[in-house]
Amino acid sequence: MNSIMNTSEGGTDQKRCCTFLIENTCFAVEADCVTEVLQRGVINNVPLASPAISGLLNLRGRIVPAIDLRIFLEFPPAPHTIKHISLIVDISNEWYCFLVDKLLDVKTYDPHQVSPPTNNSSSVLTGVLPDSDQLIHFLSPEKILKNLLDIRTESLSVG
Repeated sequence: MNSIMNTSEGGTDQKRCCTFLIENTCFAVEADCVTEVLQRGVINNVPLASPAISGLLNLRGRIVPAIDLRIFLEFPPAPHTIKHISLIVDISNEWYCFLVDKLLDVKTYDPHQVSPPTNNSSSVLTGVLPDSDQLIHFLSPEKILKNLLDIRTESLSVG
Protein backbone atom coordinates (compact mmCIF):
# COMPACT_ATOMS: atom_id res chain seq x y z
CA MET A 1 0.00 0.00 0.00
CA ASN A 2 1.29 3.45 -0.88
CA SER A 3 1.93 5.56 2.23
CA ILE A 4 0.77 8.76 0.50
CA MET A 5 -2.72 9.42 -0.76
CA ASN A 6 -3.86 12.37 -2.84
CA THR A 7 -7.25 12.51 -1.15
CA SER A 8 -8.29 13.90 2.20
CA GLU A 9 -9.82 10.58 3.25
CA GLY A 10 -8.00 8.47 5.76
CA GLY A 11 -7.72 7.56 9.39
CA THR A 12 -7.48 9.96 12.28
CA ASP A 13 -3.67 9.62 12.23
CA GLN A 14 -3.48 11.08 8.73
CA LYS A 15 -2.00 14.55 8.17
CA ARG A 16 -1.84 16.77 5.10
CA CYS A 17 1.17 18.48 3.62
CA CYS A 18 1.66 20.97 0.81
CA THR A 19 4.38 19.71 -1.56
CA PHE A 20 6.49 21.85 -3.85
CA LEU A 21 9.69 21.78 -5.88
CA ILE A 22 12.91 23.69 -5.50
CA GLU A 23 15.24 22.79 -8.35
CA ASN A 24 14.23 19.12 -8.79
CA THR A 25 13.91 18.36 -5.08
CA CYS A 26 10.51 17.84 -3.47
CA PHE A 27 9.83 19.63 -0.19
CA ALA A 28 6.75 19.93 2.00
CA VAL A 29 5.30 21.93 4.86
CA GLU A 30 2.28 21.03 6.95
CA ALA A 31 -0.86 22.09 5.09
CA ASP A 32 -2.37 23.52 8.29
CA CYS A 33 0.13 26.39 8.28
CA VAL A 34 -0.47 27.35 4.62
CA THR A 35 -3.00 30.15 4.32
CA GLU A 36 -2.88 30.61 0.55
CA VAL A 37 -0.91 30.16 -2.64
CA LEU A 38 -0.51 32.85 -5.28
CA GLN A 39 1.56 33.90 -8.22
CA ARG A 40 4.50 36.02 -7.22
CA GLY A 41 3.34 39.60 -6.70
CA VAL A 42 5.32 42.79 -6.43
CA ILE A 43 8.10 42.32 -3.90
CA ASN A 44 9.86 45.43 -2.63
CA ASN A 45 13.55 45.10 -1.75
CA VAL A 46 14.75 45.53 1.82
CA PRO A 47 18.20 47.11 2.15
CA LEU A 48 20.74 45.16 4.22
CA ALA A 49 18.44 42.13 4.51
CA SER A 50 19.73 38.57 4.48
CA PRO A 51 20.22 37.31 0.90
CA ALA A 52 17.37 34.84 1.44
CA ILE A 53 14.95 37.71 2.13
CA SER A 54 13.71 38.74 -1.31
CA GLY A 55 11.81 41.68 0.18
CA LEU A 56 8.35 42.60 1.39
CA LEU A 57 5.01 41.77 -0.18
CA ASN A 58 1.88 43.85 0.47
CA LEU A 59 -0.91 41.29 0.71
CA ARG A 60 -4.28 42.99 1.26
CA GLY A 61 -2.72 45.53 3.62
CA ARG A 62 -0.50 43.05 5.45
CA ILE A 63 3.24 43.43 5.09
CA VAL A 64 4.59 39.94 4.43
CA PRO A 65 8.33 39.12 4.34
CA ALA A 66 9.21 37.09 1.22
CA ILE A 67 11.77 34.33 1.82
CA ASP A 68 13.38 32.73 -1.22
CA LEU A 69 13.70 29.09 -0.17
CA ARG A 70 15.99 28.41 -3.13
CA ILE A 71 18.57 30.83 -1.72
CA PHE A 72 17.89 29.90 1.90
CA LEU A 73 18.49 26.19 1.17
CA GLU A 74 21.62 27.07 -0.84
CA PHE A 75 20.43 25.98 -4.27
CA PRO A 76 21.80 27.86 -7.30
CA PRO A 77 19.90 31.00 -8.34
CA ALA A 78 16.74 30.35 -10.34
CA PRO A 79 16.83 30.81 -14.10
CA HIS A 80 14.74 33.74 -15.33
CA THR A 81 12.33 31.28 -16.96
CA ILE A 82 11.08 30.11 -13.54
CA LYS A 83 8.09 32.03 -12.25
CA HIS A 84 8.16 31.69 -8.48
CA ILE A 85 5.05 30.67 -6.60
CA SER A 86 4.29 32.40 -3.29
CA LEU A 87 3.34 30.00 -0.52
CA ILE A 88 1.86 32.11 2.30
CA VAL A 89 2.39 30.44 5.66
CA ASP A 90 1.16 31.41 9.11
CA ILE A 91 3.77 31.27 11.87
CA SER A 92 2.44 32.37 15.28
CA ASN A 93 -0.29 34.49 13.65
CA GLU A 94 2.19 36.28 11.37
CA TRP A 95 2.28 35.69 7.63
CA TYR A 96 5.44 34.87 5.68
CA CYS A 97 5.86 34.23 1.99
CA PHE A 98 7.97 31.26 0.91
CA LEU A 99 9.03 31.57 -2.72
CA VAL A 100 9.16 28.14 -4.39
CA ASP A 101 9.75 26.99 -7.96
CA LYS A 102 6.62 24.93 -8.48
CA LEU A 103 3.64 23.89 -6.38
CA LEU A 104 2.90 20.18 -6.64
CA ASP A 105 -0.01 18.95 -4.54
CA VAL A 106 -1.61 18.70 -1.13
CA LYS A 107 -1.01 15.14 0.01
CA THR A 108 -2.36 13.10 2.86
CA TYR A 109 0.24 11.01 4.68
CA ASP A 110 0.78 8.90 7.75
CA PRO A 111 3.15 10.80 10.10
CA HIS A 112 4.46 7.47 11.42
CA GLN A 113 5.95 6.83 7.96
CA VAL A 114 8.13 9.98 8.13
CA SER A 115 11.74 9.16 8.93
CA PRO A 116 14.10 11.54 10.71
CA PRO A 117 16.68 13.09 8.38
CA THR A 118 19.87 11.02 8.14
CA ASN A 119 22.10 14.02 7.45
CA ASN A 120 21.47 16.63 10.13
CA SER A 121 23.30 19.36 8.20
CA SER A 122 20.07 21.28 7.72
CA SER A 123 18.42 22.14 11.00
CA VAL A 124 15.22 23.13 9.17
CA LEU A 125 14.66 19.63 7.77
CA THR A 126 12.37 17.66 10.08
CA GLY A 127 11.98 14.40 8.18
CA VAL A 128 11.74 12.56 4.88
CA LEU A 129 8.99 10.45 3.40
CA PRO A 130 9.29 8.20 0.35
CA ASP A 131 6.68 8.89 -2.32
CA SER A 132 6.09 6.80 -5.42
CA ASP A 133 8.84 8.50 -7.44
CA GLN A 134 10.79 10.76 -5.05
CA LEU A 135 11.55 11.64 -1.46
CA ILE A 136 9.53 14.37 0.22
CA HIS A 137 11.69 16.53 2.50
CA PHE A 138 9.65 18.08 5.31
CA LEU A 139 10.60 21.62 6.33
CA SER A 140 9.76 23.45 9.53
CA PRO A 141 8.61 27.03 8.79
CA GLU A 142 9.31 27.97 12.41
CA LYS A 143 12.90 26.73 12.17
CA ILE A 144 13.40 28.56 8.86
CA LEU A 145 12.31 31.80 10.49
CA LYS A 146 14.42 31.19 13.60
CA ASN A 147 17.45 30.43 11.43
CA LEU A 148 16.99 33.69 9.49
CA LEU A 149 16.64 35.65 12.73
CA ASP A 150 19.77 33.99 14.15
CA ILE A 151 21.74 34.87 10.98
CA ARG A 152 20.57 38.48 11.19
CA THR A 153 21.40 38.71 14.91
CA GLU A 154 24.89 37.30 14.32
CA SER A 155 25.57 39.83 11.56
CA LEU A 156 24.57 42.69 13.88
CA SER A 157 26.67 41.47 16.81
CA VAL A 158 29.74 43.50 17.68
CA GLY A 159 32.90 42.04 19.05
